[in-house]
Amino acid sequence: MGNIIRKPYLDKIEQAFGKDTIIVLVGQRRIGKSYLLRQLRDEKAKDGSNNIIFVDKEKKDFDAIRDYRDLNAFIDEHRVEGKTNYILVDEIQDIEEFERTVRSYREEPDTEIVITGSNSLMLSSELTTLIGGRYKEIYIQALSYNEFLTFHQLPDNDESLSEYINLGGLPGLQKIGLDENDAREYQQDVLNTVLLKDVIMRNNIRNPVFLENLVRFLADNTGKIISANSISKFMRGQGQKITSTAVINYIKALCETYVIHKVSRYDIHGKRLFETNDKYYFEDNGIRNCLGGGNREGDIEKVMENVVYNHLVRLGYEVTVGQLQASEIDFVCSKPTGERVYVQVAYIIADDATRQREFGNLRAINDNYPKYVISMTPLVNRNDDNGIIHLNLRKFLTEGLV
Repeated sequence: MGNIIRKPYLDKIEQAFGKDTIIVLVGQRRIGKSYLLRQLRDEKAKDGSNNIIFVDKEKKDFDAIRDYRDLNAFIDEHRVEGKTNYILVDEIQDIEEFERTVRSYREEPDTEIVITGSNSLMLSSELTTLIGGRYKEIYIQALSYNEFLTFHQLPDNDESLSEYINLGGLPGLQKIGLDENDAREYQQDVLNTVLLKDVIMRNNIRNPVFLENLVRFLADNTGKIISANSISKFMRGQGQKITSTAVINYIKALCETYVIHKVSRYDIHGKRLFETNDKYYFEDNGIRNCLGGGNREGDIEKVMENVVYNHLVRLGYEVTVGQLQASEIDFVCSKPTGERVYVQVAYIIADDATRQREFGNLRAINDNYPKYVISMTPLVNRNDDNGIIHLNLRKFLTEGLV
């Protein structure tokens, strides 16, 4: 099938043009940033008043561009006066001192700059320091469920949802196919590339064996509250001596690559963030399942939480984990406008005890913000339980918090 347009992202890019702003597409490797950049290139090339300067650092054709001087020379060679020059650079972190180039050309008339990168710290710290914050960051996520259906030409049904939960949303699966063995091999290759290029090489990691074990530990404990101390103690029990400080540094490096996301706890009563004991979710639930075994008994709720977390972020929410005295609320979701919702995730609401646990925690919150339980309970599309909305997971993924 032909190229599939991820229009919401292209619209965000288009809206940022014309503002003397560098546009930065960020996200995990193989998540679709290059795909979007090529779509943008092809779309802008249709207009004869535009000139496209395209650099893809993952292709050998651009190996000679190693630092900002090489990049400057390439741009100068291909610039065209009298046209709008679109400078598009993929995986720009592989070019030394790239920030010098983007700072310089941002001031040029009739010039738009779009770059991609796979390391949040490298982009935010270096760009902010040298450009004074004049850039627009657009976070690219794995495929949504709706995009997954489009990419793989699937109907919206429970079988397709099961495929999405299990295999995840890496766009590259469109070519690989949905055979589980092939998908797992591809996902492992993607993870290995991220760990080597974006974690080990960039951070001079001296203990790659521990790094791999740490990623597996986080996969096994997706959605659980954990601390650096608890990880350190667990690893010592496995025969690996590692300090809490080292654990913190390794997790930080993983988060910077967008492979995992740290979600802090929020004290609902005290209205403050806790500084310790966080939850971690994977950017792509397929990679999480590749490590943690998505078909194992007891894993479905972990994977469901991972899927719901990512979709809440996709809907524009800042997400934290709610703490209400001894109870936990899976997600407290807020927007800069002041909007807030509370979300609980459960596999199946099959009995009164489960209903009381999931709905009862939400009832204990003494405010009027919307409250949701999302589950895979059959035949539930939308059901109000004393003001708490019960949504089926598939309806949530296709229509949002309706």
